[in-house]
Amino acid sequence: MTRRLGMIALYLLIVVGAAIMFFPFLWTVITSISPGSGLRVTPQLIPENPSLGAYVQLFDRLPFGRVILNSLFLAVACTILQLVTSSLAAYAFSRLPFRGRSLLFAVYLATMMMPIQVLIVPLFIEMKSFGLLNTYVAVLLPSIGSAFGVFLLRQAMNSVPRDLDQAATIDGAGHFRIFSQIVLPLVKPALATLAVFSFLGSWNSFLWPLIVLRKPELRTLPVALSALQGQFTTQWDVVMAGSVISIIPMVALYIFAQKYVIQGVAGSGLK
Repeated sequence: MTRRLGMIALYLLIVVGAAIMFFPFLWTVITSISPGSGLRVTPQLIPENPSLGAYVQLFDRLPFGRVILNSLFLAVACTILQLVTSSLAAYAFSRLPFRGRSLLFAVYLATMMMPIQVLIVPLFIEMKSFGLLNTYVAVLLPSIGSAFGVFLLRQAMNSVPRDLDQAATIDGAGHFRIFSQIVLPLVKPALATLAVFSFLGSWNSFLWPLIVLRKPELRTLPVALSALQGQFTTQWDVVMAGSVISIIPMVALYIFAQKYVIQGVAGSGLK
């Protein structure tokens, strides 16, 4: 009886926690379909006259289709680049014995503790000297390498038995073949986890694209949404409509890859 009451209390706690976390998303959707929400701080929980006019106005005020394509292109490109570079570096740290490997890996991980705000000025000067401002290359270059991605994939590759490498070496396979045909297929959950994190990180990136992309036609989704907020008044229904549209790809991606994310986190030892 005591155990059953404990389980009921646990489930109630989980349900309450889930409701608290879900409520901001519900509020965003309600605000986006509440006409005149820009005149009120808090819209009604059940709108009196729900309307999709904010979504229509959103596409009228901004080239929102182009903005979504910009963010989608950068997110996909960043994800692919991080998967390639992180998997290669992780294989080197996991499988190739060389002097100073542990020290180099520790130094590389230390970069995770350095916030992007510290690097903004030198990165901007570097991109300006290369003539890359107002280009997508300037957005992608600082995000090609991912210390977190290398750590995640290295942990996953360390769990792959070394006997497979030895057997492949006896059959005449080199490092590239072992990497592509043996190790990578066995760390697919970790690759999927990194893909989700990389996509979400690029999709939600605001500060760096705001600095290096000055042309309106190059703006990404977070930057375009910030432009909807006025100095004195803000039409919150339009802003929330854009937020709803920006959330949809992230939710769809996570629903599709949640099984792999859980396996990747569990398999790589991250908690």
